[in-house]
Amino acid sequence: MLASRWPSFRFLSACFAYGIVAALVVATAPPALAQEPDRIRPVTDAELLDPSPDEWLMWRRTLNGWGYSPLDQIDRDNVGSLRLVWSRALATDGRQQGTPLVRDGVMFMPNPQDTIQAIDAVTGDLIWEYRRDRPDDLGDYMIGSLIDTNRNIAIHGELIFHTSMDDHLVALDAETGDVVWDTEILDYTVNPANQTSGPIVANGKVYSGRSCDPRGGPHACVITAHDPATGEELWRTRLIPGPGEPGDETWGDVPFEERGHVGSWMVPSIDPELNLVYVGTSVTSPAPKFMLGGADLTHLYHNSTLALNGDTGEIVWHYQHMNDHWDLDHPFERLLVDTPVRPNAAAVSWINPRIEPGEERRVLTGIPGKTGIVYTLDRETGEFLWATPTITQNVVSGIDGATGQVTENAELIFTASGQQVLACPHASGGKDWEAGAYSPRTNTMYMPLRNVCARMMAEDPDNRTNRLYAIAWRSELAPGYDDVGSVHAISAETGETIWNYQQRAATMALAATGGGLVFGGDVNGRFRAFDDTSGEILWEINLGTPVSGFPITYAVDGRQYVAISVGTGRFLDLTPELRPSSGNNLFVFALQN
Repeated sequence: MLASRWPSFRFLSACFAYGIVAALVVATAPPALAQEPDRIRPVTDAELLDPSPDEWLMWRRTLNGWGYSPLDQIDRDNVGSLRLVWSRALATDGRQQGTPLVRDGVMFMPNPQDTIQAIDAVTGDLIWEYRRDRPDDLGDYMIGSLIDTNRNIAIHGELIFHTSMDDHLVALDAETGDVVWDTEILDYTVNPANQTSGPIVANGKVYSGRSCDPRGGPHACVITAHDPATGEELWRTRLIPGPGEPGDETWGDVPFEERGHVGSWMVPSIDPELNLVYVGTSVTSPAPKFMLGGADLTHLYHNSTLALNGDTGEIVWHYQHMNDHWDLDHPFERLLVDTPVRPNAAAVSWINPRIEPGEERRVLTGIPGKTGIVYTLDRETGEFLWATPTITQNVVSGIDGATGQVTENAELIFTASGQQVLACPHASGGKDWEAGAYSPRTNTMYMPLRNVCARMMAEDPDNRTNRLYAIAWRSELAPGYDDVGSVHAISAETGETIWNYQQRAATMALAATGGGLVFGGDVNGRFRAFDDTSGEILWEINLGTPVSGFPITYAVDGRQYVAISVGTGRFLDLTPELRPSSGNNLFVFALQN
């Protein structure tokens, strides 16, 4: 068990008055406290499999990616009594998209610019702060707009795990913030790969993926597993096949060293029983395939779901969601659900004819990509079960139910530079990294979506303004819509839309609870609670700044809290009348005493 080394909060408060708390917290090891409740217990593999309802120990709280907490003290009847109990300005500027973790009454908050804070989850007082000494030349090698993003961290044993922007995996002491070990994954000057999202831990391994700058070549596009105790690398799997490997032929005559940018930049989901790690992948660079060997090639494993063996990293199965010419990545959360499979043909566009309606299946479901299409697969075999659109999309024209083979809209496939098309949704996504949630109470998934399209043009590959994708585009609302944002509630069993909430401002990440609530916010600063069965708004507050982080809920000493962070605005070009403020902050709410 860890010995506590924190000063009392009375002592910290006095230090704040003299401006010395940062030096105290970061640079020294304060005297131990004797009280057992002040200690952080090591997090076990068993707890990660079945966490206490009081805690939030990973990105979506559980390995299945649900974003669901069984806590029910805050419910439909009393949520109107939620009040702010504390708030805190975050430590650094940059793209704030963080997810707090909570263990034993301590909140661990990732900030932009490779900064992590430990905060008292009841009072909001700072316990320690870690700031990485980052290389000055990061922007020379990385995708510059992303070098400040840090969506999540992980916890296991006595350690906090962080994938740093200079391509290291770092382990911090959970009580002090001290670096315990630091392992290089990639040399960012040779194989640059942005670490916009962090790791997840299961079965005694730290798994992490990353986006990859095309300048880094195929060896930058890797999934890795590390030993949480030592930082030793256990395996790495490249997402772009090389000569002699399965899938190499799908790149035609494109030289191996010129293949790039098939990244996995969101957090995997994990089925410990099947020992499978599920990762999603992104588009190639450039995106139009006529620039990359030909539009008829599939360029594995871009825009796919991969099931990896958790012990070896071997690809057990893959499913390609589309051959992408428009930067419509598919790396987002995969929901692992055990459910009867009964797709309603009146509501679902593409269905496997071999399904026995009502049969219980272990499925992988959700909206994995920017198209807004729900895909449901058998998570043991990768068999296609059903899929259906949600928001306006015109890039996928059909899916063969028997094989799962996707057909893209031939009218929109780029064949030459200068060609222009209207593609729906656009490259920032009808769905993007803002995660949806799933509730086992209702067997329903809740998804933040956008009604957006774009006029897209394929650029000259040798003279392009968009270095990554060679696409120029201008966003617009989808035809027939005045609202950008929506939340769709979709049955995991039938594929039917249970309710559909529309609003002017773009919606952001969601979390569901045992109290019958779905919490989420928007880019105009509104944070709210929906009724999970009807979509009715039961509580709302204006936080003034875009709700850019991932909501969580936790409990300390029998009191339930809801936390959300704000900072980064998106899609505001389509709603110019909305003028939220800016600034990275963290807000925590509880029922009024």
